[in-house]
Amino acid sequence: MSAPPQLPGLFRTFAPLLEHYGYLAVGGLVLLEDFGVPVPGESTLIVAAVYAGAGQLNVVAVAAVALVAAVVGDNIGFLIGRFGGRELVLRWGRYVFLTPRRLATAEDFFARHGGQVVVVARFIEGLRQANGILAGMSEMRWRRFLAFNLLGASLWVGLWTGVGYAAGNNINVIYPQVVRYEVYLAIALAVLFSGYVVRRVWKSRQERAAAAASAEVDS
Repeated sequence: MSAPPQLPGLFRTFAPLLEHYGYLAVGGLVLLEDFGVPVPGESTLIVAAVYAGAGQLNVVAVAAVALVAAVVGDNIGFLIGRFGGRELVLRWGRYVFLTPRRLATAEDFFARHGGQVVVVARFIEGLRQANGILAGMSEMRWRRFLAFNLLGASLWVGLWTGVGYAAGNNINVIYPQVVRYEVYLAIALAVLFSGYVVRRVWKSRQERAAAAASAEVDS
């Protein structure tokens, strides 16, 4: 087995964790993050994939553990939202940075976009942690939530596992470039996401206008 890769920047802090706990660290932190606990689940997944690319871990095992943990974590959040309700979330949410204002914003967005947001939220910090809780609070059918959740988790795990694995021992070459262009990447993602939201709002308004016109004709 080759030596562990020398991780740059913030990623270096995760090296001892993975070297001591391996797959358990990946599964535990991803699971905790996915029902609202503010731990670095996504970062741990990326670093574990880098280790896999350097021959330290098995990439299939990393992806499988992360996928199961992500789905289970979101379902725990779903149960919290469904049976604990809004009062529980408001009472304890501040401990996981889910403030009343953030909750209201997320609820509004979730109500307007339904199941699709379960997939999209997986890639958005803040929404990823509150995803399952909001779905449970909105009384979404569990089977529907599970289907969207499994799709979103699969895409999320596949993306970051693939990126980390491809980086492997080249992480020290790739990381400075990522840091250099991360602002532009964030802007690009924000523009794409904003476009998606605008499109959904425009479509919703068109549907309401068509329904109103139909009602006038019928009257």
